Amino acid sequence: MTSTDTARTTDQPDTAPATGQPKDHAAEVGAQPKDHAAAAAAQAQDHAHTAAATGPAQAQKQDQDQAAAAIERTRVDLTKPDRPESGAATPGAATPEAAGSGQGGTTRAAGPSKAPAGGGPRHARPDTALTFVRRPLPEAAPGEERRRELRAGRRLDRLNVTGSLIAALAFTALLFGQIAPFDGVLGFIVVVFFAFLAFLGLLTSLTEDGPAIRDRIAAAVMTGIGMLLLALLIVVVGFTFWRAWPALVHGNFWVEDMSVVQPASPLDVGGALHAIVGTLEQMGIALILSVPLGITCAVFLGEIPGRFSRFVRTLVEAMTALPSIVAGLFIYAGLILALDQNKSGLAAGIALSVMTLPIIIRAADVVLRLVPGTLKEASYALGASQWRTVWHVVLPTARSGLTTAVILGTARGIGETSPVLITAGFTQFMALNPAAGPQVSLPLLVFNSVRFPQQEMVTRGFGAGALLMLLVLVLFAAARVIGGRGPGELSPGQLRRRAVASALDVKRFQRRRPANPGGESDKEFLDVP
Repeated sequence: MTSTDTARTTDQPDTAPATGQPKDHAAEVGAQPKDHAAAAAAQAQDHAHTAAATGPAQAQKQDQDQAAAAIERTRVDLTKPDRPESGAATPGAATPEAAGSGQGGTTRAAGPSKAPAGGGPRHARPDTALTFVRRPLPEAAPGEERRRELRAGRRLDRLNVTGSLIAALAFTALLFGQIAPFDGVLGFIVVVFFAFLAFLGLLTSLTEDGPAIRDRIAAAVMTGIGMLLLALLIVVVGFTFWRAWPALVHGNFWVEDMSVVQPASPLDVGGALHAIVGTLEQMGIALILSVPLGITCAVFLGEIPGRFSRFVRTLVEAMTALPSIVAGLFIYAGLILALDQNKSGLAAGIALSVMTLPIIIRAADVVLRLVPGTLKEASYALGASQWRTVWHVVLPTARSGLTTAVILGTARGIGETSPVLITAGFTQFMALNPAAGPQVSLPLLVFNSVRFPQQEMVTRGFGAGALLMLLVLVLFAAARVIGGRGPGELSPGQLRRRAVASALDVKRFQRRRPANPGGESDKEFLDVP
């Protein structure tokens, strides 16, 4: 090598022959794999020391974690026409979206992430579908509580209930028929219920732990109580209509009174029309008196708090538990004896209003207190007075609840017997004028008819009871239709009246509009002084 070559070599920078980078950087890059290898070896050595120190329990826990991770990474098949051959690369993999949650979840099949040619938006390929599958719950480690599924109506629960019911019926039948000298339908049902609870707890304990067992038994008890109440209601109504059916099938029972009926008269003679009319008139008088007073008192209790309102609320709560015979005696002493009046349907209606008034007040008070205060504040902010706020905001908002309050009061008064017996007397004739003399109601007709030994009169009493049930059902349905609309919802008649009023307002505004189009002030049009 000549001196010129040596100088040329000395002037050139220190670069790597292939990359053109400085030698120091190349040496650093070449040393990086060695450093990574050394770090990996050190990490593996640390893991080995950790595994040796923790023992086989930690190793078993790591194996279980790896198994759970393997379950979560379960792949799903992609439903597409061009499925790759065996051994070819899979275009999409399962993506776990609920990893580590410990509960059953779904696994989503992720398609290829390559963007379509042409720079369009990223969408899934047309030939690739997303499949959702439910992953099984991971097995719990020894000593850990297994997570429970909270879904209702599981197949295992249905099987447990069915098996427990069959076992309870078989055990009770064996107990009553072969083992013990027990009999009676009521005792059989009680033993079946408690045996069902025992078998249900036993079967549930095979697959669940303590909290789940208590939950299943509590749910069975609550369901059993609800079914018992429903069964009692069906038995009462069904027995009444079954005993009343021989009287209800006769048309005269609906359109005649008892004026020509003797205790031994057949069922094709006489009816309960006079009792139906008396019930409707007496309840009408009671509602005319109690509904306005009850709603007004409820508004007073809610809108005007103070010492007097607290005293009135205490008095109303005391009147709620007032015996019906006391209300009848109060009207009998204050209206019939003091004013020297005869027993009449009017006195009975006043006595029934005393019974229904506290029920309506308490129910309406609770409903009116549920009206949001922001609605009333908005009305006051717009300049409305208190009575306009109550009339246009509070009462329409609570209309459905107020209807329920009236229904509850009606249900309390329509079945009362003792106040009507003391204040209205009894008659077998039609009495259309409630103030003219004695008047009978359906509850009083039932009370008077079942006292006779003749079977025909007892059947008429059950027929009057069935009519009372039907009458109550019709009244409740009518009240629900009238007052069951939501706040601000208008009936078709109200919508028509609202449209007519709006059209009249438009005509009135047009007549008051200034005639000259010169753009003068709207002071005259708006009636601003």
